[in-house]
Amino acid sequence: MVEHTMEVSGWLRKQLEEASPDLLRAMVKDFAEALMSADADAVCGAGYGERSPERVNRRNGYRERDWDTRVGSIELAVPKLREGSYFPDWLLQARRRAEQAFVSVIADAYLAGVSTRRVEKLVQQLGVERMSKSQVSRLAQSLDGIVEDFRTRPLDGAPYAYVTLDALVIKCREGGRTVNVCVVHAVGVNKDGFRESLGLDVVTAEDGAAWLAFVRGLVARGLAGVKLVSSDAHPGLVDAIAATLPGAAWQRCRTHFMRNLLTRVPKSAQGFVATMVRTIFAQPDADTVHEQHARIVAQLEARFPEAAALLDEAGPELLAFTGFPKEHWRQLWSNNSLERLNKEIRRRTDVIGVFPNRPAIIRLVGAVLAEQNDEWAVARRYMSAESITKALAPPTDEPEEVIAIAAAA
Repeated sequence: MVEHTMEVSGWLRKQLEEASPDLLRAMVKDFAEALMSADADAVCGAGYGERSPERVNRRNGYRERDWDTRVGSIELAVPKLREGSYFPDWLLQARRRAEQAFVSVIADAYLAGVSTRRVEKLVQQLGVERMSKSQVSRLAQSLDGIVEDFRTRPLDGAPYAYVTLDALVIKCREGGRTVNVCVVHAVGVNKDGFRESLGLDVVTAEDGAAWLAFVRGLVARGLAGVKLVSSDAHPGLVDAIAATLPGAAWQRCRTHFMRNLLTRVPKSAQGFVATMVRTIFAQPDADTVHEQHARIVAQLEARFPEAAALLDEAGPELLAFTGFPKEHWRQLWSNNSLERLNKEIRRRTDVIGVFPNRPAIIRLVGAVLAEQNDEWAVARRYMSAESITKALAPPTDEPEEVIAIAAAA
């Protein structure tokens, strides 16, 4: 009797590794459909074709559904039920809007004749083996409706205590040329302490007219009650804030300011100066913040007069956050929270490189922002409701003792 010299599991593994993709695809398809069939039987309360008093539903054919795997796209037969619906969410998941937008924008570029081998490879990696113009049209039409509803929805979370504004430069093809356009967008903190993506637009240049039109559009949709706006020091943006949001303070982003300040000192001293300036924001209360700011200005005047003059001049807008609850300071003194969102947008747009048109930019960026807005709505509060109420309260000059007595009464 001859003994087996190879382990069965090792032999099977070797056969699978050396098998053709078609064989692996067929095996995965059969296995997945068998699992779905068993799952559907469990939902029906009885097996397929089985007569049982415990049956609560019946099978009603199949529907085709593409499933992207490492062995290629597999066309699965998903069971259908006579009553209700069956979907194997443990195996398949509906495409996210941003993923749909990603496919649609690449398809737009592909069909517009501006694609390259790299774009064609990306399309194949996304599992899209065949793509017709009608498929692209249907996909884009559904996404455009979702994004447009998101961009034009009423802003009913007012008052928005805090708003952050920023812009991104993206390449776009217009008139047979590749040009730079700007995506302007805004994020606010609503009355319940949750963040919201307030809106976006694509403009030709980041100038005062573009920012003025964008912020006016936000106000028309319901933006109100703004106490503080955070942004960089773009002159057109600052003027638009003053013209459209009267009564709102302006907080200059300390990260952008630091970059500007360090250009006024030698490279060898930049680390030292940056450390000194950061001590301003490490103080425990508003009074000591302002005292430290004056102290740092005085220390810089001897060696770096230009940097000291800039820091002194920017004091009011750089320290605007001190007029609000201390628990909010870290979120207010810079645009870092928005920069993280910008990185997520860049992660998508950098892959495409040059967009075929402006609607393609709005489709992709709008879908990303809509998804992020949904995630913020169900996540933890960005700021507590009590602290938001404190921030929205009208300013008072009464001493704390008087306020406490009035509250007790």
